[in-house]
Amino acid sequence: MSYPRIDLSGALVAVTGAARGIGLATATAFAQAGAYVALGDLDEALAVRAAAGIGERALGHALDVTDKSSYAAFLDAAARWRGAPLDVLVNNAGVMPNGAFLDQADRIDQLTMDVNVFGVIHGMRLALPGMVERGYGHVVNVASLAGKFPLKGLAVYNASKYAVVGLTAATRLEMDGTGVSVSAVLPSAVRTELSSGIDYGILPAVEPEDIAAAVVRSVKTRAAETSVPGYVGLAANAAGLVPEPLMRLLRAAAHDDAAITRVDDDVRRVYLDRIEKQ
Repeated sequence: MSYPRIDLSGALVAVTGAARGIGLATATAFAQAGAYVALGDLDEALAVRAAAGIGERALGHALDVTDKSSYAAFLDAAARWRGAPLDVLVNNAGVMPNGAFLDQADRIDQLTMDVNVFGVIHGMRLALPGMVERGYGHVVNVASLAGKFPLKGLAVYNASKYAVVGLTAATRLEMDGTGVSVSAVLPSAVRTELSSGIDYGILPAVEPEDIAAAVVRSVKTRAAETSVPGYVGLAANAAGLVPEPLMRLLRAAAHDDAAITRVDDDVRRVYLDRIEKQ
């Protein structure tokens, strides 16, 4: 499938959850590629400071992805800032509470689905119509390899990311022939606050800049899915072919219960307290 080329030099890009972690690394990478980047985040002050750190090519703005009107205001502000339509949307905002499924609070489950799933839905419903009308555009949904491979202690997070993977694949099919592409980037564990305090052992961990590079690269490749690192994506896809008894042994060797049993509670509590305040 071919798509109209998007020249990042002067393009307008919007990134959600952009005040820290993957979002900030992604916004920075786009600005370095010549784009103008709107950084949306629930923490408006931090988003504004982050944008100031990037420079004149960046705008910081308040954004609650669970509120469609807030999302619309963010995208409108980005378009007014540049006097130009949106070229690329990066749905990055997400939360990752951890713990045994039976111990999780209903309100945290609701927050996880509202941010991780409906935040993505809101963004696409708002951005895609204009892109389709213009005949070009690109949406990147930052999912997770947890959207392909379940892990103990992350059941609802797994569910949310499985949803994003499926949502991305289906909307990509619906956009066929419009000139608009929808892609998913699936990170392994990333060294950000999101996974702070969890010791994943031999499971590979990557840097936010690795994910940012994959997101920026997708504007050129328009690949349906990009796993980071790539070999872990291949392993996740192949896992379903492995007999369950053998897979249980492999999981035990890899400590697939790390999100429950290998946690520094003091470090983790800082992140959990922040998202619980949302």
